[in-house]
Amino acid sequence: MICKSEDAKSIYFEEVGNLTSDKSLVFLNGLSQSTIAWGFMLPYFEQSYRIILLDFIFQGQSEKSGDVRDFDQHARDVIAVLDTLSIERATFIGLSYGSLVAQHLGVNHSQRVDKLCLMSTFANKTPYYEAIELSWRRALDFGGYGLMLDVMLPFVLGTSYFSHPLIPIDMLKAARKDLVDATALGKLMDATHARKDYRSSLTKIVAPTIVIHGRQDALFSVELGKSVADHIVNSQFVVIEGAGHTLNLEEVKLVSETILKFLNK
Repeated sequence: MICKSEDAKSIYFEEVGNLTSDKSLVFLNGLSQSTIAWGFMLPYFEQSYRIILLDFIFQGQSEKSGDVRDFDQHARDVIAVLDTLSIERATFIGLSYGSLVAQHLGVNHSQRVDKLCLMSTFANKTPYYEAIELSWRRALDFGGYGLMLDVMLPFVLGTSYFSHPLIPIDMLKAARKDLVDATALGKLMDATHARKDYRSSLTKIVAPTIVIHGRQDALFSVELGKSVADHIVNSQFVVIEGAGHTLNLEEVKLVSETILKFLNK
């Protein structure tokens, strides 16, 4: 399905799960992901929850044209999807890039937020992260998404995944190459690069929040995730041992059960 943003951009979304439920979950993609990235986690939620999947502008099947969008704009795009579906409040489950959008939803649209689940998240950058960010951008600019994917995978998948992949690495690369527009991806990366330290804003979040981080996350350290939790009042911080950055592909059962436990409190 398609809805329009406030500036008339097309946003692709899907509605699955228990469509009669009064409890709604919105899943928010990582940087180069699309709605299909949540396929392994959905069975844990689809019986009890109305589930909305969406591609941000510049992702998947959403519009690719236009200027870079900041995270406040992304958050308003998500609200546009909720308005289209007449959903007043929802729980937002965001991974990495999607977790940043979820942070802005919690800060700017608190009346629409039941709970927040922030996975593989951060609010401030370190010199180490900035060096990784630069390497990804250089790879994208000089070798396209194929080269960037080669560079990024060791940072976004834990060491355990390479030994026991849920999706073989070659298949994962082939699928991603067909789904990602390099120019549009660059615009998403520009938004992350421009985002300032957001820690002080996190203190405005009032929704119950859980922060979930993989112990082997080489992109965002555990300390960065803990810092997010420390700035959100009464938030919960959980570390998943043996998992890296891409928690919707790694330790799927444990991650899903951790979220369900949080939702059922």
